[in-house]
Order: sequence, then structure tokens, then C-alpha cells
Amino acid sequence: MCGIAGAVGGLSLRAGDASVGERVAACVGRVSDALSHRGPDGSGVWSTERREVVFAHRRLAIIDLSEGGAQPMVHAASGCVITYNGEIYNFQELRRELESGGESFSSSSDTEVVLRAYARWGLDAIPRLRGIFAMAIWDPRSRCVHLVRDQMGIKPLYWTIVRGGALGEDTLLFASELRSLLASGVVPRRLDPAGVASFLAQGFVVGPGTMVEGVKLLPSASILTVASGAGSGGPNTISLKRYWDLPAGAAGRTTEDELHEVLANTVRMQLVSDAPLGIFLSGGIDSSAVAALASETAPGAVHTFTIGFEDKSLDESRYAAAVAAAIGSRHTTAVLSEGDFLAQLPGAMTAIDQPTFDAINTYFVSRAARNAGMTVALAGTGGDELFGGYPSFVELPKMMSGTSWFPGRALDGVIRGTARMAGGIFWDGLKRSPPQTRWGKLADVARAANDLLALYQVSYSIFTAETQERLVSAAAKKAQSQEVFGLPVAVADLWRSRVRDQELLHAISLLELSSFIGERLLRDTDAASMAVALEVRVPLLDHVLCETVAGLDPALRFSPVLKKMALRRAALGKLDPALFDRPKSGFVLPIGDWTKRGLKAELDRLFADNELIGRVGLDAATVQTLWSSYASGKRGLHWSRVWSIYVLLAWCRSHDVLLAT
Repeated sequence: MCGIAGAVGGLSLRAGDASVGERVAACVGRVSDALSHRGPDGSGVWSTERREVVFAHRRLAIIDLSEGGAQPMVHAASGCVITYNGEIYNFQELRRELESGGESFSSSSDTEVVLRAYARWGLDAIPRLRGIFAMAIWDPRSRCVHLVRDQMGIKPLYWTIVRGGALGEDTLLFASELRSLLASGVVPRRLDPAGVASFLAQGFVVGPGTMVEGVKLLPSASILTVASGAGSGGPNTISLKRYWDLPAGAAGRTTEDELHEVLANTVRMQLVSDAPLGIFLSGGIDSSAVAALASETAPGAVHTFTIGFEDKSLDESRYAAAVAAAIGSRHTTAVLSEGDFLAQLPGAMTAIDQPTFDAINTYFVSRAARNAGMTVALAGTGGDELFGGYPSFVELPKMMSGTSWFPGRALDGVIRGTARMAGGIFWDGLKRSPPQTRWGKLADVARAANDLLALYQVSYSIFTAETQERLVSAAAKKAQSQEVFGLPVAVADLWRSRVRDQELLHAISLLELSSFIGERLLRDTDAASMAVALEVRVPLLDHVLCETVAGLDPALRFSPVLKKMALRRAALGKLDPALFDRPKSGFVLPIGDWTKRGLKAELDRLFADNELIGRVGLDAATVQTLWSSYASGKRGLHWSRVWSIYVLLAWCRSHDVLLAT
């Protein structure tokens, strides 16, 4: 697990300007320096002779801690070069296959396996990789650079084109984090209005766009290729292709015995590490499943880890302790107080790579795990999405059924008109924000009718459409109007195609994996954990396991809804069921209480900064109405609503990313 960066300039075979090459190398050096927190164990830089291509690497040593695993790594026979972030869990299997074909290895690292696999099989090697990865490969044989991201999008990779200027010509820059590209000194710090509109819709920015104008997120399961135009005498070309997609449902293809086998093997593969490894354990079904399977496989007692709170009404660490006792793990509980939270909050905010309303939970648990000596941690992320553990699996079918009788846009117009009138009373009369949950979304539900994607977006939106419209200033109105229920048109089309003709609960699972997991939780986890140099692995989101789960009969997979019995049967059959017969819980910080106490003065100051609010593309009066309504205890305003605005403003202020004037 590492940080990678690089530049791809003019690949045409021509005489280069040495001074331009030096500037490109210096630019990549600044980006790499900004990634130092991701790789404290080493760094490296490689470039072509004329510096048309420059790769940098920051290393967090996990597999083969020797210099044999250092990067960027060169394959002498082919001249291919790789800079790579991640772990390949089936690298030993691939290594044996390559060795049977005559390859020999000089290290025990998975990096060398990936490089030699590419040199032997080309891009056909990528779909064979089972792991978490973002990488760049230079192939001098075709004079191409390939940027690659793993199937589920667990490891992020950002890129942008710098048009001329200090680098002399159009140059593609890439990096593991968005904010490291800002450190290059050549990427304009301009806020993208489309990013603001996307954030207001769901509390995070849906890719491939980002919060910074001109910077893109490489989609999951994708390969972006920069190819030289030297052979044709033309310019370089950029192409993008997908090599995998989330699986359609195939009921009856998988048995529960096969699920258990694949699940156990997945956890076993992800326990491989030459550095200290532990498991995040909340005491819920998902993390307990991972911990239980790990305890059956690991040669010694696994190390489990959880966070507790001083306030006993909030503390659920006892559930994790009970599971740890049942599986015989070495268990650590770290207690987080409100004072600890406030003291560590600056570090947590700094760790946020793009504005998001929920990343700091992972930061605090990751920091505590790192302080306990872990370099690698397994998490239970993905169980709710795969096995129907979220309320969306109950509520969305009800909404689909309940809105199927809506007579088109006629009733939609009536309800929206009524909602606007009610909203006007709140906004203009009482100077309070109308409810942003459930009943406050009635008009939006009517507008969505029985469109599953639209209903999903409405159910997860942090603000009603009416409030979103009021929140943005004139500068961001156009971007907002071009979205489809908060999504870029191309993304909405892709997600609709995924769920079309799918069994309803599997379709909801696909949306959860596409949106909540793919566009928020995985990116948040990467940035927050790597801020403290901790690698987090997510066995339940292994792409082979996802394919296996998609083949289960829905009655076995989802029934009864919310109970995740298929996962419990596959992983927790040896434990007392009473350990999990309680309301769903998880690691959630009591931010709602803290925003009204220790954080209140900071929020007061930020929400009063009209100039900053305007430069971020928001309407100051609406922001202040939201804050005053929440602070006064107005019902229908969850803490995440004001927290999301706070994070957006604080991030833009910290990184000086504002709308162009």
C-alpha cells in the first residue's frame, strides 16, 4: 500500500527541451512529497531519458519488506516500468504460473509479479488480478502509459491535463490523492460548480468529476491509455475502457456451500502480510464474520480492535468484546473522549482528500489502530450492501409500490407546488429550514415516481431538491440543472443500465455498491486510513466474492431482509446467534452532540463568513438559516446536514479552492 504519482508529456520521438524535462520532474517531486504520509518506508523516482514519462512512488512496506520490493520497478528484459499502490492477493498463484512459463523472480513482492505478468500477457493480465490496486505502467514497446484501477474501485487514482504553461506542453499528471495534485503548483485551484452541486445532492462528489475543475477520478475497473502519436506523426491520444463490471444477478448459479468456500478463501488470502495485521471489530455481523473466519485460518490468535466512548449511553464496545472472547482473539479497545475528538479533529480534517460528510469516523479508528502497532487492518465493509442489511432494502420496495399509482407529472406538480408553498412558510415566514428527512422529501418522492434510481437518490439525498436549489448561488445553478437527481448524466445512464431487468433487491444492492460504496465509503476509507499510513483491506468487497454472491438465489441471500442470514450461515455458524440478536449498530461518532458543545464556536465562525460561503458557490442566507434551525433544535435536521456544509467550507478554505472570480 503506497502513494503513486507521475507525469506523461510528449511521447513523440523528438528532441526534447531539457529545461522542460527538469520542470516536469520537479513538479512530480512536489506531488510525491505531498504523498509522503502514505509511504513512510521509502520513496523512488524513475523517468525516461528525455523525461517524457516520470514515475514516483512512496512506499508503505507490506509484502517483502526488503529493497527487493522498492518502486518504481523496472523489468529489464522488456523495459516496462510500474509504479503501483495496493495489494494483489492472488500474486502467489500468478507467480507459480509465470514460473512454469520460464519466468524467474528476484524478490518475493507482489509488485514484481504484476510487472512480469504485464510484460508477458499485456493488458490481458489486468482482469486476472485479484486485489486492491491503482497503478501506472510504461511500456516502451508500444510507447504507451496505462493507468489502471481495481475492479471495485478500492484504490483511487486521479488525473488531469495541464495545458502548456510551466511544463511547456500538454502534460498528464496523475496521483493517488486529489490534494497532492494541488501541491504540484501547476494545477489551478479552481472549484468546479458541478462538484459543488454533486456534493449538495449526496454529501460527496460522484466521479469521474471532482471538486477541482479539470481533475478527474479514474473510474473503477478502468484502464486509461496514453498512446504516442509518433508513428502517425500525430499528437498523443487518450483512450478509456472498462475491463469488468458489477455482476448481474444469476439466481441458482451459487450454492451456500460455495459461498462459504469463496468467503473463507478470500479472508485467508487477505491475511498475507509481512507487517503487523489486525481486524476492525465493531461487534456487528459484517466485521464479526471477517474476524471469525480469520481466527479459523490464522496460525495464531488474531488481533481485533474497536473504539469505545466515555459516555456509556453511546458506548457499544462491549459487543465487540463479547465476539472477541467467543473467537479467542487478542482484543484492544481504545476509548475516544470528546476532548480527544476535539484535539485530533484538525488532523482528521486534514486527512479528507475531497469534501465528504463521513470520513472522520474511519480516521479515528485508523489512527487508534496504527497507534496500537498495526500496519494492516481488515474491515467488514460491504456486508450490508451485498446481503441486504440497510433500511433501503425495505424502504425502496415500499416506495416503488407506493408510488406506482402516481398519475405522472400531474400529481407531481400538485405535490411540488404544495411543498414549495409549505417551504415558503418555513423559509420566508419563520426563517427556519423545512425538514430534510422523510416527510420533507415527499415532493421529491413524487417526482421520482416508480423510478428505482431516482428513488434511491432521493432516499440518500442529504437535502431536499428545494433546499438544494436554495443552497447554491447563481454561479452554481447551471451545473445543478444539468444533473439527473444529483448525478452526472453519463453516470445515471450507466447505473440505470446496471439495474435494468434485475431482481429488485439485487438491483438495490448494485446501486449501493455503485454509489455508497464505490463513490464514497471506499474513497473515504483510503484517504482516512492512509493519512496515518494504515492499509485497510475489505474482504467482503473482493470482486470474485461479489460475483459469487450475485449467483445466490435471492430468497437465500436476502430473506429475511435486514438479518443477513446468508452471511451469518456462511461465516458465523460456530458462534452463539444471541451475540447478534440486537438492533443494527456500528462505529458512529456522536458528532451531533459535539457540534452543539465543543464545536459550536467553530461552526458559528465559519457559517458567518459570507465571503467564503459565496466563493464556494453557496447562498449565505440559506446556509445560516440551516445552521440556526439546527442549533435551535429544529426537528427534521440531522447533524449530517450542517456537518456536510461545514466540511465543504473548511476544505475549500484550507486548500484555497474557490470559484473563479
